[in-house]
Amino acid sequence: MSRIALKSAREIEVMHRAGGLVAETFRVLEPYVKPGVTLKELDRLAEEHIRKAGATPAYLGYGPRTNPFPGTICASVNEVICHGIPDGRVLMDGDILGMDIGVLLDGYYGDACYTYTVGGVSAEVQALVDTTRQCLQAGLDVVKPGARTGDIGHAIQTLAESRGYGVVREYTGHGVGKRLHEEPTIYHWGARYTGLKLQPGMVFTIEPMINLGTPETRLLADGWTVITADKKPSAQFEHTLVVTAKGCDVLTL
Repeated sequence: MSRIALKSAREIEVMHRAGGLVAETFRVLEPYVKPGVTLKELDRLAEEHIRKAGATPAYLGYGPRTNPFPGTICASVNEVICHGIPDGRVLMDGDILGMDIGVLLDGYYGDACYTYTVGGVSAEVQALVDTTRQCLQAGLDVVKPGARTGDIGHAIQTLAESRGYGVVREYTGHGVGKRLHEEPTIYHWGARYTGLKLQPGMVFTIEPMINLGTPETRLLADGWTVITADKKPSAQFEHTLVVTAKGCDVLTL
């Protein structure tokens, strides 16, 4: 537990502003998520808005010096689970786009993801997106002092698997603060009454990645893009939250 930094009221106030900028960036980009738009154009709009607000894109240049992430947003289309590179790909009617946005504002990070439907999608894909959103909410609903991280994973896994979906194991939620990735690790699967006990002042993300098919993943040669092993669609939703005395406060609404 000594590795978990509980955030002060001042730090949480700054993180509210960072999270608010993330939410605002989603609102700015949403009208442009439509057939015919390139991922690179969405990335440009996101970087422009974040920098205009006096913040820094959290993902741009993140990672190893030999292979830093090249975009402001992660743009994950259809079978891409996470960390999709915002390139010249054109969005098509029927696609889904998982857009992950992070910012660094006044020394603290905000981080969230939303999956958009592009034009008209199939009923099967819409159900996947709806369930993934509900999985995030199921995880948020169990957060309170005294609950455990395993309770979050259990709630998500139970809902997703009850509907026949696969829950990605390798990629997790994480603590957020002065670093983009801190302790604790938040698994989106697990057993109740296990894991770390939650305390007020803990800040972390919940970000379930739910697959239409099996949970298996594959990392592409670019070292970033993660796809479903069976090439079926995947969806993701994410919020950053702080544990409070009565439950939690979502910082990225």
